Amino acid sequence: MKKLLLSLFAVLLMPLFAVAQEALPLIPQPQNVALRAGAYKMPKKVVVYVPAYEDGSLQSVVDGFAAQLKHSFGIKVSNTAYPKRADLELRLNPNISDEGYRLEVEEDAIVLEASRPAGFFYGFQTLKQLMPAEILAGVKGEKKVRPEIPCVSIADEPLYGWRGFMLDEGRHFFGKEEVKRILDMMATYKMNRFHWHLTEDQGWRIEIKKYPKLTEVAAWRETKKLGWGSEYPTDGEHYGGFYTQEDVREIVAYAKERFIEILPEIDMPGHFQAALAAYPELSCTPNEKHEVWLHQGVSGDVMNVAAPEAIQFTKDVVDELTALFPFGYIHLGGDECPTHKWEHNALCQNRLKEIGSTNYRDLQTDFYKQIQDYILTKPQAEQRKLIFWNEMLHGNTSQLKDITVMAWIGADGAAKDAAQRGFDNILSPQIPYYINRRQSTDPNEPRSQGHGHETLERVYAYIPANGIDKELLPRYKGVQANFWTEYVFDNETLEYLTFPRLIAVAEAGWTVQARRDYKDFVVRLNQHVPFFELFKLSYGKHVVPVER
Repeated sequence: MKKLLLSLFAVLLMPLFAVAQEALPLIPQPQNVALRAGAYKMPKKVVVYVPAYEDGSLQSVVDGFAAQLKHSFGIKVSNTAYPKRADLELRLNPNISDEGYRLEVEEDAIVLEASRPAGFFYGFQTLKQLMPAEILAGVKGEKKVRPEIPCVSIADEPLYGWRGFMLDEGRHFFGKEEVKRILDMMATYKMNRFHWHLTEDQGWRIEIKKYPKLTEVAAWRETKKLGWGSEYPTDGEHYGGFYTQEDVREIVAYAKERFIEILPEIDMPGHFQAALAAYPELSCTPNEKHEVWLHQGVSGDVMNVAAPEAIQFTKDVVDELTALFPFGYIHLGGDECPTHKWEHNALCQNRLKEIGSTNYRDLQTDFYKQIQDYILTKPQAEQRKLIFWNEMLHGNTSQLKDITVMAWIGADGAAKDAAQRGFDNILSPQIPYYINRRQSTDPNEPRSQGHGHETLERVYAYIPANGIDKELLPRYKGVQANFWTEYVFDNETLEYLTFPRLIAVAEAGWTVQARRDYKDFVVRLNQHVPFFELFKLSYGKHVVPVER
C-alpha cells in the first residue's frame, strides 16, 4: 500500500509538459486533439472579443470565466469591439452542434468557437483544465505566476445529450452547500443533468406549499441510521431536513449558470410512506397510523392510486414542481411498488375492473395516464414529459405517450425493450453505475449496499448501447450514475464514494468509445489530483499510475 501511495504522489510532481500528447489532462477525452510546440502565456490583462448574442447569455459565460481568472490569478479581463485586438476571441459558428466547441491555442492568441453558450462554456472548461489547478478549484494562486497553456487544436462535442448524476436525499439529507459542490464537480467534467431524488419512505425533502405537513411531519424521523435487521439497528436520533422553495430556486439558478438542468423526482406510488405519515388519507388504510419509515428496504405502504385525494395531491405537487423547475421533464419514480395493499382495497379493486384489467400493475400505469393527461391540458410552456424507472415496462404502457424510461435493473435489456416500444431511455445500470457501492475490496471501505464492489475500472469499462441496432440508437439519450444513501449520511463519505467514479461516467457520456482507454484515463485522472486536493474533495485514492 505504501508503494502505491508513493507512486500516486510521484505523479503529482510531474510537470504538465512532461506527459505525452495523448495524456493531456483533459477529461472527458475530446473527440479530436492535436498538441503543438509552444505555449500561450496569459498576460495580466486579457482582452476578449465577445460576439453579440440574443439574450446576453454568452457574455454571462465570459463573465464567469473572467471572475475565476481574477480570483485565482489576479488577471483582469476587458472586452473589445475588434476581434483582431483580442487575446481571446470568441466566434459564433452555426455549423457546430449545440454543446460542441472548437479551441485553438496559439502562442499569441486563443480562439474559441461554438454555436451556443453551452458550447462556449464547455470550451472554457477544457481551457481551465489546461491551466494550473487553482482555477478549477476556485482558490487563489500565486499572483506573480502567469499561467501557461500548451498550444493545442481541439474539435469536440458530446456523444450523448444526457450526462447525468442522481443523488438520493430522501433517505439522508446533505444540504444546499454540498449540492452546489456536486454541481461544481459535474460542470468541471461536462455533465449536464442533476437528477434530484427528493422523496422516499424515509423522508420528504422539498417544500410543497399546499401540503405543509410534508415538511412539518414527513421530513423528519426518529433515527439517523436506517435500520437493517439486527446487525444495523436504528439510533433514536431526531433527524431530517428539507429544502424550502427559496432554496430550490437558488440551486436551480446555480445549476443553470453551469449549464446543468435539474430533474426533480417525487417517487410514487411506491417509496411513499413518509408522505403517508403526513397525509394518511392518501393511503389504502387511512384509519391506521402511518409513520416515516425508520428502516431500509422496500415498504409495502404505498399510495392508493384509486383514491381521488391521491390523484389531486399528485396534480398539485406537479404544479408546484413545474413552477420551481424549468427543465422539461419530471421523474415520478415507479420502481419497487408492491401491489399487496391495492389487492385488498375496494377502491383499487373497482378501478381495476373499470379499466378492464386483472393485472394490478396496470393500476400504476392508469394512475400515471391520469397525471399525464392532466399535464397535457396545461399551456405548452408548463407541460412536462415524464420519466420513470424501468419497472414501468411491467404494466400496460400502450396508454402512455412519449415517456422516458430510466433503465437500471437489467439495464441493457430494459433499455432495448423501451426503445422497441418507441420510448426514449437513459442507461443507468445498477451494475456498475450505482456508485454508492464499495469501490474496492479494502476492508476499510465504508459500509454500503450489497456485498460486491464497483472499481473505477469496472465503472469505466461499461459500454453504453453496445451492439444496439442503428435504428434504435436515437432512443438512447445518454447515461447516468446513481447514488443511493441508505448507509451514507455525511458529506465526506458521499464524496469519497462518488469520486472519481462519477468522472468515469462523465467520459462515457461525452467521448466516443474509440477514443476511450482506461490506462490513458488513469494517467489523465492522476493529473487532476492537485485540483481534488485544492478543492478539499473527499475521494477514493485507489487510482495509481498505469505503466504505458
